[in-house]
Amino acid sequence: MRFVIPEKVVTHFHLREGDHVADFGAGSGFFVRPLAEAVGEDGMVYACDIQKTLVESLTALIDREGLVRVKAIWCDLEKVGGSKIPDGTLDCVIVVNSFFQFEQKAETVAEIKRVLRRGGKAIVIDWTESFGGLGPTPEAIISQAETA
Repeated sequence: MRFVIPEKVVTHFHLREGDHVADFGAGSGFFVRPLAEAVGEDGMVYACDIQKTLVESLTALIDREGLVRVKAIWCDLEKVGGSKIPDGTLDCVIVVNSFFQFEQKAETVAEIKRVLRRGGKAIVIDWTESFGGLGPTPEAIISQAETA
C-alpha cells in the first residue's frame, strides 16, 4: 500500500507562481503547505471542507505557519456555488482521496467547473482499492473507466 506524498505529488500539478488553487476536501490540510509553496507569494490557496472542526483546525494551522496566501473555507462542495469562490477564478482544483465521499458527485463536478477559469485544470486523485478498513468501502470506489 502506498500513500500520497504531497511535496512530491504537487510537482506533477505544474502549478506556477501566482496561480490560484483550491483543495476541495482539504481535511486536515495535508496539501496546504506544498500548494502554498508552489503558487508562491503572488498565488492563493483555498482549503475547502464541509466539516467545521476541520476548517477551524486548518485556520489554526494557517495562522501558526504564517501562510498568509491560504484561506480555509467552510463550505458545501456538493452544490453549485457552495465553495463561495467566484466563478472562473481558479487555475486548478485538486480533490485528493475524498471524491469517493461526495454523495452528489455531479454537483461537485459542476462546482469544480464553475470555479475554474477557461483552460484551468481539475486534478482528482482517489483510492483505487479498499485497504481493509482504511479508505472507502469497495462499492464506493470509482474505477478509472467510470471517470471517462
